[in-house]
Amino acid sequence: MASTSSHGEGRLGVGQSSILPEQVDGLSGMSLPKFIVGMIFALAIVVAWSYLDGASLGTTLFRAIACAIVIQLGYFLLVFVMIARNTPTSADKIRDAERKLSSTEAADGEKFSAGRSLH
Repeated sequence: MASTSSHGEGRLGVGQSSILPEQVDGLSGMSLPKFIVGMIFALAIVVAWSYLDGASLGTTLFRAIACAIVIQLGYFLLVFVMIARNTPTSADKIRDAERKLSSTEAADGEKFSAGRSLH
């Protein structure tokens, strides 16, 4: 039983699982199911065009593979841009701060002393 929050996002109840990825806010909210349906339609159009054009089976197959590669590259670049434009969350900031604290490197301008001077 999925309920809807004030933002329109579906939430799953206890014990329920979803195999579909969550929608990412950003560039038109492209999700995997939308991408797959769009890719199938685009490939169907290319195959129909090749058939109506009288192309051989090899040419039709080549066109369909080339179209699938271009679509996959476009989707990869879209997801890459969405991730690159995403601002770090507070958890990311805390993790970075913890890494800096446990690091053995000295910060710029930081001085270490042994508690007594050699002068």
